[in-house]
Amino acid sequence: MRFTVNRRKFLTSSAAGALALSGGGLAMPGLSRAADRPVISHGLQSGDVDATSGMIWARSDRPARMFVEVATTESFTDAQRLPPLVALPESDLAVKRLLTDLPPDQTIFYRVSFADLADVNVLGEPVVGQFRTAPMSKRPIRFVWSGDTAGQGWGINADDGGMWTYTTMGKHNPDFFIHSGDTVYSDGPIKAEAEIASGGVWKNIVAEGVGKVAETLDEYRGRWKYNMLDANLKAFNAQVPTYFQWDDHEVTNNWSASKDLSKDDRYTEKSVGVLSARAGRAFHEMTPIRYIPEEPGRVYRKVSYGPLLDIFFLDLRSYRGPNGPALETEMTPASRILGEAQARWLKRELASSQATWKVIASDMPIGIIVWDNAKEKKGAEAIANGEQGSAKGRELEIADLLKFIKVGNIRNVVWLTADVHYTAAHYYTPDKAQFQDFAPFWEFVSGPIHAGTFGPGDLDMTFGPDLKFVKAPTKEQGQNLPPSAGLQFFGIVDIDDKTEQMTVRLMDRDDKELYKVTLDPERMG
Repeated sequence: MRFTVNRRKFLTSSAAGALALSGGGLAMPGLSRAADRPVISHGLQSGDVDATSGMIWARSDRPARMFVEVATTESFTDAQRLPPLVALPESDLAVKRLLTDLPPDQTIFYRVSFADLADVNVLGEPVVGQFRTAPMSKRPIRFVWSGDTAGQGWGINADDGGMWTYTTMGKHNPDFFIHSGDTVYSDGPIKAEAEIASGGVWKNIVAEGVGKVAETLDEYRGRWKYNMLDANLKAFNAQVPTYFQWDDHEVTNNWSASKDLSKDDRYTEKSVGVLSARAGRAFHEMTPIRYIPEEPGRVYRKVSYGPLLDIFFLDLRSYRGPNGPALETEMTPASRILGEAQARWLKRELASSQATWKVIASDMPIGIIVWDNAKEKKGAEAIANGEQGSAKGRELEIADLLKFIKVGNIRNVVWLTADVHYTAAHYYTPDKAQFQDFAPFWEFVSGPIHAGTFGPGDLDMTFGPDLKFVKAPTKEQGQNLPPSAGLQFFGIVDIDDKTEQMTVRLMDRDDKELYKVTLDPERMG
C-alpha cells in the first residue's frame, strides 16, 4: 500500500515548533526564544535513496551545528538522534548527511535544526522531511523524471504560480524523481522582466548574482539557491527524493574541451576547465548526491530499487571528447562520450543486474540530432552526428554498448532522457537502422520542468528511431516558449508488482496525459 501524507498537514508539521528531546544520547540545546535564530535557508532535500540508506541536505544562514533526528513515525516517538555536523562557510553553509541502517520499504521522517556556533543555546526552528526507502521484495513502484529548470531566463514568476510543474509531479506521490540534467542554468541570466514573443511580460523574482552568467564558485552556488527560493520546489524536495544528473548548463552551454569563450564578452574567466571545476563543486555541495570515495566528483552511479528495478545514471558530459563533426570511424578517446571507464562500468553493472527492468537514465538522447552550432547545423553536441549512416564518432561507443546488451541477452533495458525541451517516445528497431546489431528498445524524452520549450528536433536513423509520439511547439507558436505557454513536461513510470509490466506516461504541467504505453517484460529462457 502506497504511503500518503496530507500535503497541508505535512507542510504544517514541517514548520511546527520543536518537540522536546528526551532520553539518553546526545544533549541538544533547547529552542531559543531569541528573535535571531539560525534558519534553514532553502528547505530540505533528500536523494540517492536505496533500501537501507539515503542522503539528506540542508543549509543554514550562518555557521551552525546541524542536528538530525530520524524516525519511522510522523510523531517522532521512535526518533533516533544523530551526532551533529557543522555548517561552515567553506561549503556555503550547506551540509549533507548519509542516513544509514534504515529499514527497507519504510517511510523515513527526518527532522533538522541548526544551533548557532557562536551561541549553542540559540537553536532555530526545525523542519521535517521524508522519503521512502527502496523495497527488498516486490511492490508497486512509481517514479517521475524530467529535466531543465529555470532556463532561458524564465525564472520564478509569482504571477504564473512559480515552478508549479513540481507541484503537479508531487500530486502523483512518486517514490522518487530523476532530474535528468540542466538542473540549473548557470549561463542564463535571470532579469527582472523578460518579453514574451506572443505578447506580454514575464516577471521574475530575482536574487543577487543571477543577473549575469555564473563564473565564481559563489555565483554557481547562487544558481542552486535561486531555484530553491521557489515554494513548489521546496515543498516537493521535502517529500520526494531526487536523483540528480548534470549536463551542460550547470557550467555553460555545450561545454566540452573544444568550447571557446575567448570572444564571449559575458565571461572574464575564459577557461572551461576552471568553470567546470567550480560548477562541479557547487553541484555536489548543493545536491543530495552521494559521495564516491574513489572519484569524489563522479556523477554516474547505480541505484538498486528492489527486484523490479535498477537505475543506471549516466554522465555524458564529464568524459566526452571535444565537440566536433563526430565522424571518426574508429573509437578513440576523442570520439567517446561515455569515456572508457564509465562504459566499462555500465557494461559490468548491466550484465550483473538481476532486476526485471534496467532503466538507463541518460542526460542526452540517442537519436535526436543536437547540433553544437545550432545556427549552422554543424558539429555533434549529443550522440547523433546527423549523417544518417553507419555508426561514426560518438555513435561508435553507443553501438558497442547496444551490441553488448544484445549479445549478453540483457533484457528489459529502457532509456529515459531530457535535454531537448520537448517530450517524445522513440522505439529503436534494427530493421529501420543503419547499424543493426542490437535488440529493440524504447527511449522516452521529457522536459522542460521550467524553462523555454523548443523543438522538435530531427532524428538520425543510425539506430533506427521510430517516432511514436512527440509534443513540441508548432511553427506558429515559434521557439523558446515561456512556461506560461503550458508546454512543460514530465514523465511517470509505474511498475506493477504482479505483472511486472512497466507503464510510461508523458504528461504536461496541467497534469494532462499526452501519451501512454505499457511494456511487457521479456522473460529469460
